[in-house]
Amino acid sequence: MEQISLTVAAEAAGRRLDQFLASALSVSRARVQELIATEKVLVNGALGKPSHRLCGQEHITVLGPAERPPLRATAEEIPLDIVYEDADLAVINKPAGMMVHAGAGATDDTRNRGTLVNALLHHFGALSEVGGDTRPGIVHRLDKETSGLIIVAKNDEAHRKLAEQFSRREVKKKYIALVHGWLKKDSGTISAAISRDRLRRTRMTTRQSGGREAVSHYKVLRRLESPFGKFTMVEIKIDTGRTHQIRVHLASLGHPVVGDTLYGAPGEIRRIQAKNAVKSTISLPRNFLHAAELELLHPRNGKPIALNAPLPKELQEFMAQL
Repeated sequence: MEQISLTVAAEAAGRRLDQFLASALSVSRARVQELIATEKVLVNGALGKPSHRLCGQEHITVLGPAERPPLRATAEEIPLDIVYEDADLAVINKPAGMMVHAGAGATDDTRNRGTLVNALLHHFGALSEVGGDTRPGIVHRLDKETSGLIIVAKNDEAHRKLAEQFSRREVKKKYIALVHGWLKKDSGTISAAISRDRLRRTRMTTRQSGGREAVSHYKVLRRLESPFGKFTMVEIKIDTGRTHQIRVHLASLGHPVVGDTLYGAPGEIRRIQAKNAVKSTISLPRNFLHAAELELLHPRNGKPIALNAPLPKELQEFMAQL
């Protein structure tokens, strides 16, 4: 990003500075906040603040790209739910809210702290180095707000053999999701290429040409008719592992994952049956998407490994509320 100058139109009066710039520059709000935090944004010559309310006609200057401190992977004492472990690999039941490795964020702490990699380094010490300095041991990923099973390689040989299994689509993964509405079919396959949304860079989409192949298979487990509306619990198996794949595919059918506000789910779900109502709204501060089952061949001896992780407590409690 080179230096950019903008003049705020009168109709933008009242908008926050970070919201205005995210739209004007077609970047994420987190990226704009990073620019502001690193003193790269001037409003009428003075340093801007994310929450600054615009009046219209201000002159905004973006001085250049944010000077990010380098990403790093450091050991951090964070509890781990280890489902399986031997000399070559471990399988972790990752909680929602935990990033797999260092990534986006306006501050050094938000970029580098609290990740699965930090916890792994503290617990295991040495891990495979195939993925690079910031992603030791990481063979595949889960979204931050998705919980469930993730494989970790302890040495380079195991990492390469596991990566080959993923490449050949031999690793079997089964997810459980709760979506808004009732799916029309009891089962089906969604085959729709996925690419990054050109307008909202934090989103992926199936509505653009030139995306990467993505295939998801779903099966309805249960249809619910609740005081808060209709929902469907589905089991999903994926042939490919694209960014946000399950979330994008289900949203493309008009049935976003509960809690997934990025892809159209409401932040609060309103009660539609008001009799004896204790709560008028409920909400889920994460996505109702869980990597529940995993099947792979051991990278050393070729023996099959099958593991599962039950729905976490917060998802079970949400179901009870419904």
